[in-house]
Amino acid sequence: MFKKIIFITLSLTYCLSAEEEKKPNIIFLLADDQSFYSVGAYGNQDVLTPHMDKLAKDGLIFDKHYNTTAICQASRANILTGMYEYKTRTNFDIPDMTEEIWNQSYPVLLRKEGYLTAFAGKFGIEVEGRTRGLPRADFDFWAGGFGQTSYNSKASKALLKYAEKYPHSTLAYGAFGRDVIKDSVAQKKPFCLSISFKAPHRPTTPDPQFDHIYKGKVFKKPENYGREHSKHLSEQSKRGRQYVRFEEWEYDKNYDKVMATYHQQVYAIDVALGMIREEVEAQGIADNTIIIYTSDNGFLCGSHGYGSKVLPLEESSRAPLIIYHPKAKTTGKVLRSSKLTANIDFAPTILKLAGASVPENMDGKSLLSLLDDEKDGGHEQISFMNTWGELATKSLTTITEKYKYTYWWYGDNTLEPAEDLFDVSKDPLELTNLSRNAEYQPLLDEMRAKYDKELQLWKDANTDHPQYSIYNVLFDRSIDMTAKNKLLGAKRKKKQKNK
Repeated sequence: MFKKIIFITLSLTYCLSAEEEKKPNIIFLLADDQSFYSVGAYGNQDVLTPHMDKLAKDGLIFDKHYNTTAICQASRANILTGMYEYKTRTNFDIPDMTEEIWNQSYPVLLRKEGYLTAFAGKFGIEVEGRTRGLPRADFDFWAGGFGQTSYNSKASKALLKYAEKYPHSTLAYGAFGRDVIKDSVAQKKPFCLSISFKAPHRPTTPDPQFDHIYKGKVFKKPENYGREHSKHLSEQSKRGRQYVRFEEWEYDKNYDKVMATYHQQVYAIDVALGMIREEVEAQGIADNTIIIYTSDNGFLCGSHGYGSKVLPLEESSRAPLIIYHPKAKTTGKVLRSSKLTANIDFAPTILKLAGASVPENMDGKSLLSLLDDEKDGGHEQISFMNTWGELATKSLTTITEKYKYTYWWYGDNTLEPAEDLFDVSKDPLELTNLSRNAEYQPLLDEMRAKYDKELQLWKDANTDHPQYSIYNVLFDRSIDMTAKNKLLGAKRKKKQKNK
C-alpha cells in the first residue's frame, strides 16, 4: 500500500512538472510595409482594425519599435537571425544568405527544440544551396513563396487548396494558419507559426470583398504631410525614389483613394488575424499561445512629401508591434511600452519563450521582461541603416528613447555631408532639425559619440567583408570626402574590370 502511495505521488508530481514546463505555442505575424498609424490602437480614428485593436487591448503595445533596416529583404534577415544587417550580410545587392547564418535563425533552432515549425507568405530572403533560395525542408508546414509573391492564391501551389474559397492570398494565409494550429494540436506538439503577409505592399491589390469598408472615405492627412515639411531635411534624402514617389503615387491628387486601397489591404490582414485567434480559442490553447504582430518596416504615406520606406524618418523606420502573452503580468491591463525595441529582438524573444538558449552572435535583446513590466527592458540605443539604393540615401542613424541622429555622408559638387538631429520624444513628426541650432551643440556632440560607438561595432563585425567594409570609411565622420571619393572610384574601376 505504501509503495502504491509513493508511486501515485510521484506520478502526480511528474504530471504537474510536465504541465509547468509545457512549451508555449508561438505565432509570429508580419505585415509588409504597414505603418504604425494604420492601426486604430495607435490613434488613427479613420481606420477599422478591430482584431488588431483587440490584440492590443489584451496584450502590450510598443510605441518605440524600429526596424533596423527598413526594407523587406534586409529586415526579414534581421528578424530571422536577431542580427544587424552588417552581420546577416543580406540585402538586395548581395547573393544568398549563407548556410552558416541561416542555421542560427529562430525557425531552425526552434525545430531542434522539438517545435513544429510553419511558414507561409513572402519569405523575402534566399538561402544558399536551396531551390530558388527557399528552405522549405527546414519547416514542417510550408506555404512560402519566392520573391515578392502574389496576391492571387492560384499563383501559389502551396495555397491552391485554399484558392477557391479565398482567392486573395491574405485570407488564404489565415486559412493556412488555422490548419497548422489544428494539425499541431492533433500531434500534441508545440508549434511556431510564422506568416509573412504580402499586404499592404504595392501594387495595391485589395481583396474586392472588402471594397465597401472605405468606400467614399475621407482620410485625415498627417500633420507633417507634404513637401512644405521637408525643407529642413537633408538634401541627400531627396535623391532617392522615396521623394519622387510622393508625386508618382499621386498622394496629392488622389490621397483618399490611395489611402483607401492601402488601408483596405490592412483590413484584410485584420480579418486573417481574427481567423487565427478564433482557431486558437477553438482548439483550447489560448492560455498557452503567444501572438506577436508587427511589420517588416513602416511606410511613408506622404509625410514630409515622401512615399515608400528606407529612410530613417519615423513613418518609415518605426512599425507597429503588439505582443499578447496570456501569462504575462501586463496582459489585459491595456498598457503601452515606451522603451526602445527593434526587429533584431524577435529572434532572442522567441527563443527565450521556447526555453532555448540565445546564440551569442545575436544583437537583439529578449522582450520578455517588458511583458511583465512595460518599463523594464529595451535598448539604450540602436542603429538604423540603409545600404541600398542611391548613394546619397545610404546612411547610418543612431536612435535612443528620446533622440535620433543621422549622418548623411554623401557629398558632391552640389551637396555637403549633412546631419539630422530630432527629439522624437517631443517632436515625433520630426518638424524641427536640432542639428542646425547652436543651442543644441552639446546634445549633438553626445549623439555623435553614440553614433561613433555604433559604427565601431559595425567595423569590428565586418572589417573583412567587401560589400560592407566600404561603409567603415563612408560612414566615418572623421574621414573627408576626398578619401571617400577615392575609395568609390577604386571600387567602380574594379567592378568595371570584373565585368
